[in-house]
Amino acid sequence: MQSEATLFIAPDHPAFAGHFPGRPIFPGVLLLDAAVHTARQAMHASSSSDRGEDGAKDICQISAAKFLSPVSPGETLTISCTTSASGSMRFDISSGSRKVATGTLVLAPAP
Repeated sequence: MQSEATLFIAPDHPAFAGHFPGRPIFPGVLLLDAAVHTARQAMHASSSSDRGEDGAKDICQISAAKFLSPVSPGETLTISCTTSASGSMRFDISSGSRKVATGTLVLAPAP
């Protein structure tokens, strides 16, 4: 399964206020959140269960994450998630041709 999403980083995003004055950088934790959100959407789209919106309460483990390049205000990101044979999901976040983050997520439906 593969999923892709686009995310525009608004220049006035509140995270830029304190991260960092004079040279704003989009926080890595928000990049990870976007990757998890994209992976969950892919998982729910392919699920045959009828959990509805409550299915968003899945357990997630970030087994690897690497931040490769800072994200500045006004950038548009592409988030791609691909399921591996082991059931984990690899994510790649890019701004144009520049890769900004990559990693692996482990997702499982909540009991």
